[in-house]
Amino acid sequence: MASVVLKGTGQKMPLVGFGLWKVTRSSCADTVYNAIKHGYRLLDGAGDYGNEKEAGEGVARAIKDGLVKREELFITSKLWNTYHAREHVRTLAEYQLKLWGIDYFDLFLIHFPVSLKFVEVEHRYPPEWFGDDGKVYLQDTPIQETWEAMEALHAAGIAKNIGISNFSGALILDLMRYARVHPAVLQIEHHPYLTQEPLVKLAKELGIAITAYSSFGPQSFIEVNMDRDAKLLMDHHIVTQIASAHGKTPAQVLLRWATQRGIAVIPKSNNEQRLMQNLHCIDFNLSPEQIKEISALNHNLRFNDPGDIDVRLSIFA
Repeated sequence: MASVVLKGTGQKMPLVGFGLWKVTRSSCADTVYNAIKHGYRLLDGAGDYGNEKEAGEGVARAIKDGLVKREELFITSKLWNTYHAREHVRTLAEYQLKLWGIDYFDLFLIHFPVSLKFVEVEHRYPPEWFGDDGKVYLQDTPIQETWEAMEALHAAGIAKNIGISNFSGALILDLMRYARVHPAVLQIEHHPYLTQEPLVKLAKELGIAITAYSSFGPQSFIEVNMDRDAKLLMDHHIVTQIASAHGKTPAQVLLRWATQRGIAVIPKSNNEQRLMQNLHCIDFNLSPEQIKEISALNHNLRFNDPGDIDVRLSIFA
């Protein structure tokens, strides 16, 4: 399986993984089991997704049935915004490991560069963006404090690799000034409507691997009413024409547009056929001209923007 070698540890991260965002709890264990059965080895989860226990059940069943060994899997999770304070980071990471039923994460990310007021796990988990009254409550915890706590997770073996998600270039450059352990991975929204080329170049220059989420653009956001009425990339004539030329699906073309440039992808599908198609999206190459055609669709259209929730969360302003 094609992979990306992570700087620092040299661990190989699969280039194509399975994303757990929006995978319902009731079907999550079976979905994860089937993903592993069909060859997925990277599972991308997060505390905020609310399905870590069920994902772990799918992993445990796959291991018990001899489909895979734990060390053959690359499991990613993320620290939610309400746990950024130094004293909460390890407690939460260990809690999440218990939900998964595993001893370590292969990769643990700061989900957003946003610190929210602490919420006890016993009170509400996952706590999401809001307090009990539906309002957003910020907390004054600097990223440096959170990152130092992340480094402690790495030192303790709780996370083999640590990284960041939804960070801008300025924040990354600042983090690199004090980080003793550099971030191994940057996870960002990345699709032809939002190519983020300067950020991609910066990460590569710094030796930070990139994972793209929402590779299908608006398709990922329809069911949560965040698609901004954008034309589906799956239906765009440039994408469909290129797919037809290669005898591939539009989804495979969109994934290959990223993976051919060394960017990892984590698509999700509840459909077994599409699940297999997504995994096998690296057995063909787009021409340089086709990559340029797809990249030219960029118009900086971001779908996942916390600033839509509260202007004080405008991390991409």
